[in-house]
Amino acid sequence: MDQNIGKLLDNRYELLELIGVGGMAKVYKARCHRLNRLVAVKILRDDLSQDSDFRRRFYDESQAVAMLSHPNIVAVYDVNRSDDLEYIVMELIDGISLKQYMQKKGNKLNWREALHFITQIVKGLGHAHSRGIIHRDIKPHNIMVLRDGSVKVADFGIARLASAGHSTLTQETLGSVHYISPEQARGSHIDARSDLYSAGVVLYEMLTGRLPFEGDSPVSVAIQHINSIPLSPRELNAEIPEALETITMKAMASSVDKRYESAAAMLADLEEFRKNPSINFDYTCEDLAPANETPSADSEKTRKVTVGAFAHTERTQQKGSGDQRVRRSGPKSAPRDDEEDDDRGEVWPIVVASAAILLFVGGLLYFLFGFIKPMFQTTPDYVIPNLVGQVYSEVAEDESLLGEFTVSVSESVTSEEPKGTIIKQSPDGDTKTKDPNTQILLTISNGPEIIIMTDVTGQEYHKALVTLQNMGLFVPVPSYAAHEEIPANHVISHTPLEGTEMRPGDRVDLVVSTGPSEKLEQVPLFIGQTEEWARNKIDLQNLKLGSVFQVWSSEYAAGVVVDQSIAAYTEVPQGTQINLQVSKGPDPSIQIPATKSKTISIDLPADSGQIRVSLKDGDTVIMERTVDTATNTTITFQVTGSGTKLYSIYFNDQFHASQSVDFDS
Repeated sequence: MDQNIGKLLDNRYELLELIGVGGMAKVYKARCHRLNRLVAVKILRDDLSQDSDFRRRFYDESQAVAMLSHPNIVAVYDVNRSDDLEYIVMELIDGISLKQYMQKKGNKLNWREALHFITQIVKGLGHAHSRGIIHRDIKPHNIMVLRDGSVKVADFGIARLASAGHSTLTQETLGSVHYISPEQARGSHIDARSDLYSAGVVLYEMLTGRLPFEGDSPVSVAIQHINSIPLSPRELNAEIPEALETITMKAMASSVDKRYESAAAMLADLEEFRKNPSINFDYTCEDLAPANETPSADSEKTRKVTVGAFAHTERTQQKGSGDQRVRRSGPKSAPRDDEEDDDRGEVWPIVVASAAILLFVGGLLYFLFGFIKPMFQTTPDYVIPNLVGQVYSEVAEDESLLGEFTVSVSESVTSEEPKGTIIKQSPDGDTKTKDPNTQILLTISNGPEIIIMTDVTGQEYHKALVTLQNMGLFVPVPSYAAHEEIPANHVISHTPLEGTEMRPGDRVDLVVSTGPSEKLEQVPLFIGQTEEWARNKIDLQNLKLGSVFQVWSSEYAAGVVVDQSIAAYTEVPQGTQINLQVSKGPDPSIQIPATKSKTISIDLPADSGQIRVSLKDGDTVIMERTVDTATNTTITFQVTGSGTKLYSIYFNDQFHASQSVDFDS
């Protein structure tokens, strides 16, 4: 058993049970006896508590964080030291860490749920940044998810001290190094944009189910934050809207100048996206990369591109040639006259034959030219129009857009895009083709999946929960209320109502019955009354007497109640336990002025029925009784003191008169 269980810190915080252990502290569930409420107490490790410089910074940081007040930040109530224990008192969260929540969901969340969580995280950071406080350790482990689906950021002061106390990356910091900004990894100046980088990593992990960078050691992960660019979320999960991917990558930009300048700027984009998931921002993921970015083989962003090699082959044609020789035998003789005439007669047939051959060759060349020419002419390119994002009914009738192209619907699918919107095409838009009659195949949106809300009123809570979850709806922890007719643990009402059109992941709030309402009793004022009177009154009021503590008191006589565990006039269920503190009289070890007793007699108004008579010393009620004026005309109070005192008399909380008492006379 933990040695701190059962301790009472500063006579106020009773440690009940250990609920968490971290690298710097242990967290206990505790009860604040002064305000009668449950709280969380974080006690620092012994070695840290012995460091005077650390204690000073711990106190200063925690005091600054205690000034924060925002629904998305875990509230800090107190910072103190007791029995050599440094501790901080915070609100007790009824929930689990975002890391635990993601693990239960299989690590990857629906993008709507991720949007719901990151919006609250950024709101909390924005409040802290406006007060000059930087968290420095935003990660799912430091973000609490409550049962109602709301989110609170924790460990502001602890995170700052942790960063100041660790100048190197060790195995102990492996959980945080996955979320640190490049400037944190380099040890450079840090501002609010470092928190936004870490918030971007948290959003990346919620959307994709994985961290942007992994490594064998904290140092290798830190180096990747500095030098690498992660895969875009849509490469890991194509269902992520492009605009949400852009927001994620802008928050995670390695250059601080390209990140969101403030939490308010990031929140503005998140709100715009929430209103219109199809929004296009005026920047892209490529715009967010550093201007001098040169992909390297070690970078996760690097893509391997195979470049086709074209071989050029030269063909050499060699033509052979031969000599044709004609030998003539016999001596030459002079030609005869008739031989000249014969030669002339043989020329014309040769000319005619040559002309015919020329005509034939010319016609053949003309034919071949007309046939072969189109084979060497360049066919023009036709650009396929980009139809994605347009409405099919409008595109199909727009001849100026399609030209000779034709369109055909290949499939219709459920999508977040409005019904009839073109979400995909084949061939892709802005590509080129040689065929002007190409048919473009389209994928058309049927619109978002619609879920019709069913009526679960009157159903047992767990049955209603399973029904709604099986429908794909998100059901946070319900609120509870008393109901005179609907049995306990059954649904009283739900929002939205039956018949409402909803989408997967939409939220349904349930109100569950606790059964008939309890009967309440008003706690009387016991202070100033005798212990016997208080015991009788507790029984009459159907309350329960708890512990009775005896304490020294110089203000109240022995046997008089000096304090009560529940304030007077508070309405509580019957049977509620009341603890009392009863005076033992003055502490004999303390010297106080001699006191005397005096009797104050007060005349009562006639025929006023039962009235409550209060005697006050300043603003403090020191005695009070209820008396029936039908049977009493006066009432007396026994007071003690020294010197002269002025008492005020009230009837039913209305001032009646003042009476001076001289104890020395």
